[in-house]
Amino acid sequence: MTVQIEANGLVRLDGDCPVEDAETLLAALSMDAAATVDWRSCRSAHSAVVQVLLALHPPVLGEPADAFLRRWVAPLLPAGIPSDADEG
Repeated sequence: MTVQIEANGLVRLDGDCPVEDAETLLAALSMDAAATVDWRSCRSAHSAVVQVLLALHPPVLGEPADAFLRRWVAPLLPAGIPSDADEG
């Protein structure tokens, strides 16, 4: 599973996020309106995952590993502010 939901409200996207992860991401972000997405380890994301991010507009930490996401999607999302717990 490339979507990992942490108790502190952080949602991590790791590796290649397939279409199946869109539903998990939608559920996680819908349950916690204050959730932040850490996508620094995201190598690619299916368009459905990108659509969830664009629709719910969560703050994101850092830049994704994927060049397309960095260039075209990241500028459309608010930047998250990492806490000390997020840095590790």
